[in-house]
Amino acid sequence: MNSSANKPANKPGNSEAAAPSRLGVWIDHHLHSIVFSLGRALRKPWATLLTVMVMALALALPLGLSIALDNLKHLAGSVQQSRDINVFLKAGTAAPAAALLADGLRDRGDVAQVTLRSPEQGLAGLREDARLDEAIDALGDNPLPTLLIVTPAEGGDDARLAASLQAMPQADLVQHDALWRKRLDGWLKFGERLVQVLSALLGIGAVLVVGNTVRLDIQSRREEIGVLQLLGASDGFIRRPFLYLGAWYGLGAGLVALGLILLSGLALRSPLAALAESYGSSFALHGLDLLHSTLVLAGTLVLGWLGAWLVTGHFLRQTRPTET
Repeated sequence: MNSSANKPANKPGNSEAAAPSRLGVWIDHHLHSIVFSLGRALRKPWATLLTVMVMALALALPLGLSIALDNLKHLAGSVQQSRDINVFLKAGTAAPAAALLADGLRDRGDVAQVTLRSPEQGLAGLREDARLDEAIDALGDNPLPTLLIVTPAEGGDDARLAASLQAMPQADLVQHDALWRKRLDGWLKFGERLVQVLSALLGIGAVLVVGNTVRLDIQSRREEIGVLQLLGASDGFIRRPFLYLGAWYGLGAGLVALGLILLSGLALRSPLAALAESYGSSFALHGLDLLHSTLVLAGTLVLGWLGAWLVTGHFLRQTRPTET
């Protein structure tokens, strides 16, 4: 009696624990699909390399243009931020009158800062910067006028401010290079739109390249897929290895594209540094940081996944057995 009591009558939990859960099976199949798809890609190294290189070149072009555009923005940033308006006063304007005029401009709401530069200060700066001591000494009298350097307030209308400064009776000449700044902004906006269009077109091309490669792999396994369909395998089960295959293609293409961008940057760094140094600038080429590189890899992975998903979905819809 005691021996029978000590024996467990029913332990349903044991059978449930022994049987694998649906989640475990799902995870195992995903892991198997990841390894299996990588193995298929590595077993065809030349075909895989060709697909990856074609995708990488298609992705490197808009990526390189985007990086070049960002560097151009950095290069032009200091120039665009220099919104100063130079107001040359008429000859004979006394120093107290110029100082009074500068104080009046500082009180305006559309003016952030006013710097007064006397003729003596301008001549001293010219001697220091241009090293024209002998030529300046030969002039005798100081020919430079009093200069007011006006910095517009943020969000103001620079052109309107320049026009109002030109209308002052003390102003002889107002220098405000607004036209080239607008043209530069226009070119930068055009470059951004060009990068967007090329990214969309070449991204579609990358999806088609992956789709065509995966389609060839599907054709080589057509009979195997047909057997799985007859056995009742779901579309997700059949599609999963091909999706990971496309993801591997996309990830590989992203890594190669980043490598091409890095090599291009290294090749251009030295001549660009020499060119910048000739202009007295310390500008250096900036590449992608870790965050943006990660985003690029994620984007290429999604493109590969999408290409495989489109092709496998079309194939499975065409070959799915119909009930009779």
